[in-house]
Amino acid sequence: MNGTCVILDIGGVLEITPKTGWGQRWEKRLELPRGTVNERMRDVWRAGSIGRVSERDVRWAVAARLGLDAHQVEDFMADLWTEYLGTPNEDLIDYVRGLRGSCRLGILSNSFVGARERETALYHFDELVEQIVYSHEIGIGKPDLRAFEAACASLDVRPESCLFIDDVAVNVEAAQAAGMQAHLFENNAGTIARIEAHLDAGLLVPRARAGQASASDMWILPEGGEGSGVDDDVRQE
Repeated sequence: MNGTCVILDIGGVLEITPKTGWGQRWEKRLELPRGTVNERMRDVWRAGSIGRVSERDVRWAVAARLGLDAHQVEDFMADLWTEYLGTPNEDLIDYVRGLRGSCRLGILSNSFVGARERETALYHFDELVEQIVYSHEIGIGKPDLRAFEAACASLDVRPESCLFIDDVAVNVEAAQAAGMQAHLFENNAGTIARIEAHLDAGLLVPRARAGQASASDMWILPEGGEGSGVDDDVRQE
């Protein structure tokens, strides 16, 4: 294995996370003005993204601030997680899986308390890459430069050897400011081509390109900000 490194975002990159409108449905159900859920919960979403509250704290706040009973809280949180987790970007995941052993692989994700357990159970990202750095576990989120430093430190790699993939421009710019190479995710084909160029530039020994797909085999994801998971306040990836 050479010292070249690829670090990826989750929401909007490894996961396809379109808006589901769950918050608006709850507002309609509770006869609340549009935007009330985020207005009442914004500080909790923020605290959950940097690990300052537990999942139990989140449920308690949802019940207290929105007037929900225990069953409603469970339904509310299930809707939140359905949008947050989205569906797997299978083509990109398969491609990254084929890179194992030929470069260092990591994940850096703006997250929410409880994300590791759910994403591990559903998508096995812990088997896809060597290290996963979640904002709710380190207390720092992108675009803070310290988040990128933490990701590099977790893999014991130099920033300049890393290519960071994210679907939010400000995070791409921050990664570059941290000394990394960075690519704005727009679709699988362009992202795979950029990773290939990065690996070829840093190649020390020949590598098999297992699982490589042609551009014609790739499909394009809908564009969206990194917060295109459950809610921009919940997942500010």
